[in-house]
Amino acid sequence: MGISARELAANTPATRDRYVDLLRVVSLGVVVFGHWLMAAVTADGTVGNLLAVVPELQLVTWVFQIMPVFFYVGGFSHALAHRSRPAYAAFLRARLQRLLRPTMVFIGVWGALALVVQLLGADRGLTGVALRLVAQPLWFIGIYLAMVAFTPPLLKLHERYGWGAFGALVAAAAAVDALRFAADVPYVEFLNFAFVWLAVHQLGFLRADGMIRLPSALAAVGLTGAGLLVALGPYPLSMVGMPGEKVSNMAPPTLALLFHGLWLVGAVELLRGPGTRFVARANVWHKVVAANGIAMTAFLWHLSAMLGVYGALLALGAELPAPATAAWWAQAPVRIAAAALLTAGLVAAFRRFERPAPVAPGTGQGGPVAALGITLALLGVLGLSMVGFGGLLEGRTALLIAVHVSAPAAVGTALTGWLLVERAGRGGRRGPDAA
Repeated sequence: MGISARELAANTPATRDRYVDLLRVVSLGVVVFGHWLMAAVTADGTVGNLLAVVPELQLVTWVFQIMPVFFYVGGFSHALAHRSRPAYAAFLRARLQRLLRPTMVFIGVWGALALVVQLLGADRGLTGVALRLVAQPLWFIGIYLAMVAFTPPLLKLHERYGWGAFGALVAAAAAVDALRFAADVPYVEFLNFAFVWLAVHQLGFLRADGMIRLPSALAAVGLTGAGLLVALGPYPLSMVGMPGEKVSNMAPPTLALLFHGLWLVGAVELLRGPGTRFVARANVWHKVVAANGIAMTAFLWHLSAMLGVYGALLALGAELPAPATAAWWAQAPVRIAAAALLTAGLVAAFRRFERPAPVAPGTGQGGPVAALGITLALLGVLGLSMVGFGGLLEGRTALLIAVHVSAPAAVGTALTGWLLVERAGRGGRRGPDAA
């Protein structure tokens, strides 16, 4: 049996930056709540977006599109973790234990369900939509895998150039957008999946070394830059993807989203003092530790829970009011509470897979195998996020950059990558805690 959250909270070293843990929990919590609230499901099983129904609400994404904060604190944590475990293969395995194990379980369960549903011929309506939508959060896992993979070389650049390394990533993101919008260069926009998110991640390195000294200036630059880009450029107002839009700030990420990330990082750093005092309270810290222990499991399953609630309402013949009407808003708290309860049940069932196994000390070997493994894992996970779990028997595919990928191929690629990282991280031998 593992150590309880209360024991972990009580034994937390005084040197730990608890505010980072708070930010990690809050950022994922806001994303989950946003997905539950923004889903606009109609009586015929169509899943829309509240932001498309009420375009004026798109402005709230400038506060609630908080995923850059998660990647920012990821950079902070990865910098500290790599410095304590510099062997590449061991670093990767240690960082991916709580990420890939629950992800592969999620993929396995939904893959089996999708196959059964399709064999029964029930993959229509909301069920068919669910088979596609539940895989979408996996894009986040794929991007996070890339951040872990690039931590060692980018951390070296940070240690040598500081803000210059961050500036180079911003310049690269700007160049990509210029080639995309001004020169109409095909496929170049996909590079910003790397440049934009790695730039935000790089800010976490700067925080780890105490180099973010003027958060108000960072917030001002970010907010002003994002505002000017949206007002004068080809960028949409919404900082999340919208159905049918020609240009999205999210997929692929744009320079506007990068400036949005600067604004958010500056804002959370301005709140660092009161946030640190708040999380220092024993009861608050215990809740933060407990939430961190299940965060990835809850994130993976929260859309499944939401769609399960809507499916139950449709099956019971309950009325689904038109989105954004007074009746719809009145029903929203009940739907969200039901989704939260169902998510809690799924977390109870699958949380054990988020507990990391003991990691043996690194041997300094296995780096190339680990690099290949994480590359395959992130490509597989990203591919699955695009194709979803539907159409398994028909061999349905989706375009991942320039390659068509099917769900079985994506699952096989991700699983192979994970196993390679696990093997390389053990250094090819079994130690006393490598069981």
